[in-house]
Amino acid sequence: MLFGVPHPTGRGWVLLCNSDPVSRPAMRTATTIEASGADWRETVDFVREAEAIGLDVCWVAEAWGSDAPSALGYLAARTERILLGSGVIQVGTRSPVAVAQAALTLADMSQGRFLLGLGPSGPQVIEGLHGVPFSKPLTRTRETVEVIRSAMAGEKISYDGDTVAIPLPGGAGRPMRLSSAPNPDVPIYLATMSPRMLALTGRVADGWLGTSFVPEGSDAYFSHLDAGLADAGRTRADLDVCQGAEVAFAADDDELAAMVAERRKGLAFSLGGMGTASTNFYHDAYSRQGWSEVADAVRERWQAGDRDGAASLVTDEMVLGTTLIGTEERVAARLRTWRDAGVDTVRLYPAGDTLDARLETLARAVDLVRAVH
Repeated sequence: MLFGVPHPTGRGWVLLCNSDPVSRPAMRTATTIEASGADWRETVDFVREAEAIGLDVCWVAEAWGSDAPSALGYLAARTERILLGSGVIQVGTRSPVAVAQAALTLADMSQGRFLLGLGPSGPQVIEGLHGVPFSKPLTRTRETVEVIRSAMAGEKISYDGDTVAIPLPGGAGRPMRLSSAPNPDVPIYLATMSPRMLALTGRVADGWLGTSFVPEGSDAYFSHLDAGLADAGRTRADLDVCQGAEVAFAADDDELAAMVAERRKGLAFSLGGMGTASTNFYHDAYSRQGWSEVADAVRERWQAGDRDGAASLVTDEMVLGTTLIGTEERVAARLRTWRDAGVDTVRLYPAGDTLDARLETLARAVDLVRAVH
């Protein structure tokens, strides 16, 4: 397991490894925010209060809204302890060297608190929004990571790959190195879901940003991660497994039933509306975890325009399996299940209609994570 402690010089953090199941530290806590879609000032207040609560990591999403590096630079100046990560910068939307430049800058601004999260995204965002071919996402991700590591290590950047070629072939340029101080220790996390991408994560990444995770079906992910780790001569102790889920507390079973009903449509959107008609990594992930028939039926109804019908097919088990909602006792039990399945860092998405409500939910959840042994 990887976990963070302050660097002895006072500058930055060091990731340590502890694979002892008895003495290993408790799961770390994290959350994800976006700079768009809400009042930015309130979002900053949320992050600062989350830091005061003791949250370990704040990831900044990009998706098809705000960019991540701009928000991370601002947050680096407004926080002191919390780790800050890009969750995620989409591979292919910037050159690998531009990503390395941003990573080095953010690591310096935050005094070593930055984590570089990358992900291949999907054809709808990459091609539909950015106008960049989505072909060879596995190769592009691998080559991007290799170039980023070379650039951050202070090496002259020369790369001849299938999707990345630096310097430009046939051009007048020669290999260069960045003028920034080298920092090869910036951790790289990959957000991946498909088997081959998961294996790549095991081979080359310091952490895995997962989603749509059901601990009872975790072998659908871990078998591929472990294969990649083995190929690189590594073990699970070399990879920070960071999984995310919504957290919400119900007073009783009736309130929990209402919560589950409210969340069916969101899950139906993931199964039927994310990606394109032929490529939906969320649908595929749920299928590999034992819900292929339901996932197919939900996607069929959603794509036919029957949103309510699609939502009606989502089962309670599917909602409860991938969230941390319920009574405090149930959430605590699920956190133990997550820990036992191999999750090192739990990424919490606290429910609540107001800032205070979200922070109250987050604080309760962080306390429960700390109590997991």
